[in-house]
Amino acid sequence: MKKLTPILFFLFTIAFTANAQRALKSKVLVTGTYTTSLDIALDSISRQYHLHFVFDRDFIHHFDVVDRYVNEPIKNVITQFCKENDLHYYVEADQTIYIIKDPQDVNVLKRALANSPVDPSQPNASLTEQNMPAVVNKPESRAKVKPTKTNFTISGRVIDQGTGESLPSAIISVSHTNISVTTNVDGYFSVLNVPADTCRLDIAYMGYRGDTFYLTPDNVKHNIVIGLFASSKSLEEVIINEKKTETLINTDKRRVSTVQISPQKLEELPNIGEKDILRSFQLLPGVSGSNESSSGVYVRGGTPDQNLVLFDGFTVYQVDHLYGFFSAFNSNAVKDVTLYKGGFSAKYGGRLSSVTDIVGKEGNKKEADFGVDMSLLSANAFAEMPVGDKSTLLLAFRRSYQGPLYDKIFKKFNGTSVTNTGRGGFGGRGGGGGGGFLRGANVTVPTSYFYDLDAKYTFSPDQKNLFSWSLYQGDDNLDNSRSLTFPSIYNTTGNINTTDKTTYGNLGSSLKWSRKWNSKLYSNTLLSYSTYHSNRTNAMQLTSADTSAVLHTTSSGTIETNNVKDASIKSDWEWQAKNNAKLLFGAFATRQDVAYNYTQNDTSQLVNERKTALTGGFYTELDLDPNDKLQIKPGLRATYYGPTGKLYIEPRLSATYTLTDRLTLKAASGRFDQFTDKVIREDVLSGSRDFWVLANGNTIPVSTANHYIGGFSYETKQYLIDVEGYYKQLDGLTEYSERETGNRRTAITLEQHFYTGTGYTRGIEFLLQKTHGNYTGWISYTLAQATNNFAVYGGEFPANQDARHEFKTVHVYRDGRWAFSASWIFSTGRPYTAPLSSFTVNDFSGNSRNYLTISSENGERLPNYSRLDAAITYDLIKLDSRKIGSIGFSMFNIYNRANVWYKEYNIVNNQVLASDVDYLGFTPNITLSLRWK
Repeated sequence: MKKLTPILFFLFTIAFTANAQRALKSKVLVTGTYTTSLDIALDSISRQYHLHFVFDRDFIHHFDVVDRYVNEPIKNVITQFCKENDLHYYVEADQTIYIIKDPQDVNVLKRALANSPVDPSQPNASLTEQNMPAVVNKPESRAKVKPTKTNFTISGRVIDQGTGESLPSAIISVSHTNISVTTNVDGYFSVLNVPADTCRLDIAYMGYRGDTFYLTPDNVKHNIVIGLFASSKSLEEVIINEKKTETLINTDKRRVSTVQISPQKLEELPNIGEKDILRSFQLLPGVSGSNESSSGVYVRGGTPDQNLVLFDGFTVYQVDHLYGFFSAFNSNAVKDVTLYKGGFSAKYGGRLSSVTDIVGKEGNKKEADFGVDMSLLSANAFAEMPVGDKSTLLLAFRRSYQGPLYDKIFKKFNGTSVTNTGRGGFGGRGGGGGGGFLRGANVTVPTSYFYDLDAKYTFSPDQKNLFSWSLYQGDDNLDNSRSLTFPSIYNTTGNINTTDKTTYGNLGSSLKWSRKWNSKLYSNTLLSYSTYHSNRTNAMQLTSADTSAVLHTTSSGTIETNNVKDASIKSDWEWQAKNNAKLLFGAFATRQDVAYNYTQNDTSQLVNERKTALTGGFYTELDLDPNDKLQIKPGLRATYYGPTGKLYIEPRLSATYTLTDRLTLKAASGRFDQFTDKVIREDVLSGSRDFWVLANGNTIPVSTANHYIGGFSYETKQYLIDVEGYYKQLDGLTEYSERETGNRRTAITLEQHFYTGTGYTRGIEFLLQKTHGNYTGWISYTLAQATNNFAVYGGEFPANQDARHEFKTVHVYRDGRWAFSASWIFSTGRPYTAPLSSFTVNDFSGNSRNYLTISSENGERLPNYSRLDAAITYDLIKLDSRKIGSIGFSMFNIYNRANVWYKEYNIVNNQVLASDVDYLGFTPNITLSLRWK
């Protein structure tokens, strides 16, 4: 606790200091008596003290002011005006003060002011019935406006009102019609065949308040810019009552197996270190939630390498930090995340299972923003700012440091329980005999740490072109070296010194040019480069003394290096032929260089793989809405893979049918090929180690998968029920193993082999989600099976990631500044292969060799997994009611369950010593987040 005290004192001191800051910078002191209407009072204050107010005069005029002030701060005066009349105010970056009824009114007033003859530079820009265009939400005034255009096209962009960032996948609907479109990755949209230039547009985007935009004969002449307010942040003095609350995740009933997540709400969920994007996906049905050691997603029986992870267009090959307790992505640098769990678009390729598409923030276009997140494990800082009138810059940096939580994590590697699984002898499974503990002592001081850096520069020279450059670099340095002493109950004494050091990381960058050629055609052209490196040294020295006090020393070790280089170019195009018909098409080319080297005992090079590959191809897809009920997306992807010299054709099809306003049926199917695989290396004693390789068409075939998906969604105002079933056929799966050849009369050599097989996964997912209100959350259940079939292992066996039952429940409750959350996960144990006993054979030359008797492939299962987490978050609010940060307290694994991570084995005198390496027990954490401008 002594270590925590100065840290907590420091955090709360910063929080108190930040909370005392004010957004309204004016120091004006008001003196005077006001017995008039509110608009006249605001006019008087504006003229006398040179303040800038914006309001709807016809609306404000109905409110009266009867007050006397003597040297009263302007902040208090405005607050009292609003409080007495049930109004609110919003302060713009330039200190313009908007007097409003609801948050959406700020948008309305801004658009009205931009289209009115009022000079915004005047001290008081009031809007009257005469100078306010019909864009204002006034049905009686709009009735006077007659349409001048019919069946025409409008184009525009949806942005974040506070920062100016584009919002991808926002939905724009023409009210009282079946016309609906979605913004592209840069927030642009086009609506064709708009019935009239007096129609109303309804705009919705996850994590933001919905808005309404009224068309007029004037504003349709130009590109429309619609700004939305983030729902998770309060405007100054705005209190929302009986409004719908956006939930953390969005399961779109019109898209098959697709989930969006709101990065702004991640802080409300329980976590180990800080808000984490990929770990949040693990709370969803169909995504394994029992892999604490990996931020990679195991989707519907697939492995993390079968999930394509894109960040601003470039591929990220390693998504973990610090043994998987963090994902590689800093949430402060992320704008939008979409997970495609299966049957995904022809736009994506190269993976069998799923796609995680992450779009980075562009940066604030209006003013500089800064932020800091600090927890007991890491520090995180970011800055975003405009650069001139047409550019923005974002920088984010994160690094772990050694603290109480850091030390707790490393204790998991230095003290493990041990049991004896066998008594020696030939074959068979040994008896249950003795147990004990490996008493550990560090032989090296843990120096593990990670860091990552994000940078993004965006340049918008005009309304048609957008250029952006994105950079990501992340590295881990892990030291798991230790010394273990085994107990005397095994008729021997001694210790095991283990050196286990790993470094790995990613470097990725992309340069993108986006252009809106006309109202119907849009393109994105991307150059990208990414690398991945992993280096591991794992050595063990066993020293033991038998009953005669004779010392025996045995040394062994391995060195592994794995490197991936990926240079790509791709161009994606969208042609909006009609409102109900969009054509997507594009081309791509990639050059990959993958190397893997595995050396045993410094001399025996078992694997030395080095391959390069040129890959190229094209795709096309139709997005069709034949009527207001049916949506269908047929697609085709064709890929030429250089090492095999073959063309791989991948047809895709997905469809949804709205049976009623609440019930939607959905289905998808497709073929998927994977040319870069992370091969599983069988290592019974110390767990599997995986490495990236390129398919060569022979020992390592191109992997393929066929997806078949069907389900339905039923949605009410408060709840969503979503059910999906799936079946995946897999071919060309690869595993690596070492095998001894020869016999006792001849030399025995160690060879490396790649084994190929097939497999399938199948399952059904159930989701019940409460989508609106102060209380939100979901309950999910997944029944699944993942099976591999390798002839070398005797046929079918459960895959490493097979988990038959997974039950998850997530609850989030918001009450003003407070947010309370809890999650519980239950999963059946994963399978593993275990050594059952050890025996020794003497050859004719008198030398002895040790052999293992092992279980059938993945014939054993770990115990069931369960975990309860909870968190409390308190928003830090300025005196003007603007959110400037939060303090969060989380509790991980509340009932301190010893969930088994993996089993580790050592052979001592023909006895198999099995060590349970557990996940984290009960782990509290505190996080402080601060934001300022």
